[in-house]
Amino acid sequence: MYKAIIIGGSAGSFQVITRIIAALPKDFPIPVFLCLHRLKHVRSGFVEALSIKAGLPVKEPNDKDPIKAGNIYLAPANYHMYIELGNKFALSTEEAVNHSRPSIDLSFISAAYNYKRKLVGVILSGANKDGAMGLKKVKDNSGLTIVQDPAECQVPTMTNASLQATNVDHIMKTDEIIRFLLKLK
Repeated sequence: MYKAIIIGGSAGSFQVITRIIAALPKDFPIPVFLCLHRLKHVRSGFVEALSIKAGLPVKEPNDKDPIKAGNIYLAPANYHMYIELGNKFALSTEEAVNHSRPSIDLSFISAAYNYKRKLVGVILSGANKDGAMGLKKVKDNSGLTIVQDPAECQVPTMTNASLQATNVDHIMKTDEIIRFLLKLK
């Protein structure tokens, strides 16, 4: 039984994310962490845009907030989001990683360390290599790894980097990702 899902994406991933979260039912029991590259100076509107589509609550966690099932957590703009022991978040303004804050790699690595084989990691469309090393850590810790089919991506740099970094479990189109996640319920 999986205990968490973490999804990373950048350029070209917003429509895919909205389709995925719109498909999750209101009683979906697994927390979903979203680490998406976004404009660091735009602090509002993103959660609201995702909330319109989602059946589950979408939240930007604060530092030390507890992680609760049945929620979608979005890494806040201009903060790294870590998943800590004790089932809580840590936020940081450390230097950007791969020119990004939030860093997909850092979120994935911390989630992999905490959830190990009970984590599903998903990398979507994006314009840089952020996320590739994080997805490798998910795989190294026996978590399940999924990469969006690069042929479907608007910008396949992130997915191709992930495929080069590790032997992923699944390469899937958006509809296949949705069907897979719904089976986890």
